Amino acid sequence: MTSANKNEFFEALAFMEKEKGIPAEYIAEKIAAAIVVSVKKDYGSKDIVFCNIDCEERTFKAFVRKNVVEEIEDADTDILVDDAKKIKKSAKVGDVIEIPLDTRAFGRIAAQTAKHVIRQGIRDAERGQAMEEFQNKNQELVSAVVHSVDPRTGNVTVQIGTAEYVLPKNEQVPGEELREGQHVKVFIVDVFETDRGPKVKISRTHSGLVKRLFENEVPEIFDGVIEVKAVSREAGSRTKLAVLSHDDNIDPIGSCIGPKGTRVAKIVEELDGEKIDIVRYSEDPAAFIAEALSPAKVLKVEVEPDGSKACHVTVPDAQLSLAIGNKGQNVRLAARLTGWKIDIRPESGFYGE
Repeated sequence: MTSANKNEFFEALAFMEKEKGIPAEYIAEKIAAAIVVSVKKDYGSKDIVFCNIDCEERTFKAFVRKNVVEEIEDADTDILVDDAKKIKKSAKVGDVIEIPLDTRAFGRIAAQTAKHVIRQGIRDAERGQAMEEFQNKNQELVSAVVHSVDPRTGNVTVQIGTAEYVLPKNEQVPGEELREGQHVKVFIVDVFETDRGPKVKISRTHSGLVKRLFENEVPEIFDGVIEVKAVSREAGSRTKLAVLSHDDNIDPIGSCIGPKGTRVAKIVEELDGEKIDIVRYSEDPAAFIAEALSPAKVLKVEVEPDGSKACHVTVPDAQLSLAIGNKGQNVRLAARLTGWKIDIRPESGFYGE
């Protein structure tokens, strides 16, 4: 390779690094591997061909290593001592000599192979970068723009950054109608590698979406003063959020609601009117269960002593339907929030046991 060609080569690598954001060393490594594969064919595919491309030093070396011998047994791997001395004067029998290769003589096949590997390398690197980018956003909230809605399946294609992903119908809030061009928040549930690149599972029904929305709206949660201990959700209808303050002077529920309810109102608006119950977390199971059944008033919580995480809750007769909720929703969400099986009884007796 001439000096001019060499400069052009390394300038091209630097250009691709700048434009594509792919390290020049990565592309150089792929090109070197392609050259080795191509040239090895001329030597019976034996592992004697080497190529080193150093982007910092701007050096490009390709060579074949051969054994210096008195009598050739394998023309691909051996070289006579007299011929070896023409390359290296001090060569002697038993040495291994490096024979430089003229990179211009690799031919069209080597060039085509190199181009293919460059293209593949660029795709792999871009895919790796995309994977890394989304791995950093895993379990996070991101902004998306609705690109299209499939009228047959109800699936929605959204754009996140420069990439497009599918928000399945079952990951959309029931009753919510997304429109093209609409800006929405989605939760990245999982990121995993596939043959076609990184696959991202996104959702608007996941409880993590509510948790991240509160982190964005409530500085005390973002700063760690208030901790979201648990979330249970029936998307589009109701969510229960258990919070704990690590500062006795800060009310966790009041902080989440915000002045005149402004903080929680923004979240309710983002969730298209979904009701949100914010309750105080407690290490005491009985106290936590009583809080979780809010807005119902609880008279007594009796925890089963056998460690089964089951309990009996007594409420005023007039509060029974409120404690159970419409179609059992309130007690169901409270059970998920606490991780306890809850049996609700009215104060007057065992109605509905």
